[in-house]
Amino acid sequence: MNRIKTFGSRVGFTCASLVFSSMMLVGVASAQQADNTKNNQGDANAGAATADKSAQNPADRELTHKIRKSIMQDKSLSTYAHNIKVVTQDGKVTLKGPVRSEDEKTNIQAKAVAVAGADNVSNQLEVAPSQ
Repeated sequence: MNRIKTFGSRVGFTCASLVFSSMMLVGVASAQQADNTKNNQGDANAGAATADKSAQNPADRELTHKIRKSIMQDKSLSTYAHNIKVVTQDGKVTLKGPVRSEDEKTNIQAKAVAVAGADNVSNQLEVAPSQ
């Protein structure tokens, strides 16, 4: 009987340890997720280009859709790059948000220029420091 109790307590202790370890890993992973809170504070400015100010005409929606699709299809880009803001107003595209490198910044701008034209793209992307 003592042997069963000892085995049971070891199993219980091992399970509890695994659950605790899993919770710790989830907490660490959550802490390392992309956080744009500081970057979004600039959107409060009256003249800032934000998604809610995007025109709702079909041409602007189509431009935004094509650029966003091009960005999302590029699996070499970081999560930061996939989450940038693409704001289109009257055919003028503004790219905002953090990216991981100058290469990503240039790559995304090239994608937008290919769709909207060089004179219609404002690149406000910022290279975020590595954590």
